[in-house]
Amino acid sequence: MADEALIKAAITAMGRAYAPYSKFPVGAAILDQDGAIHVGANIENAAYPVGNCAEASAIAAMIMSGQKRIMKIAVAGGDGDLLCTPCGACRQRIREFAAADTPVLICGPDGLQQGFTLAELLPASFGPENLG
Repeated sequence: MADEALIKAAITAMGRAYAPYSKFPVGAAILDQDGAIHVGANIENAAYPVGNCAEASAIAAMIMSGQKRIMKIAVAGGDGDLLCTPCGACRQRIREFAAADTPVLICGPDGLQQGFTLAELLPASFGPENLG
């Protein structure tokens, strides 16, 4: 799977965000172990901060399709000037379903800005294996 398809899916999802309060749309696209892409967008709520992050929405879509492994994730948000990396809670959500070396592609509306591994974004993390 080319990164371009995943990045395009995240940018498209960004355009479907429901962000009337923050005016900050974010999209996410996950590549699963079977090569399928699952997308999500942030969904805000008048009872702020009750809502869903784009990454959480994409993870929910992946789980509902029967998959449980993130091979790569792209996150698109902002105006392109600053990086829109996953929040702390979403870094932990991604960690539940991804390995330390999983690529996290950070995008703006115009495409890829920077790539990280999950370990770079969440070093020395706590994960499912810690409970085994």
